[in-house]
Amino acid sequence: MGPTRSDAYAFLVSDEEFDAAFARIREAGLTFYADPHFKLPGEINHHGGRGVYFLDLAGHGLEILTRPYGSHPQPFGG
Repeated sequence: MGPTRSDAYAFLVSDEEFDAAFARIREAGLTFYADPHFKLPGEINHHGGRGVYFLDLAGHGLEILTRPYGSHPQPFGG
């Protein structure tokens, strides 16, 4: 058997869509994380917007986020 591969799917959504999707994640009792390595459970990342990572019921890695990474201006020296 060859190596396994893990795929993840990310969805850029509006704030309203995030709120609706996040409510469904919580209602389903899914564990969500602020990071793609699943080390920050129960947290939302706030890198210029909001985002969470989670596994769907079939075990697929999913992410919803309200801003693309790198779109938040960095302060000088940051």
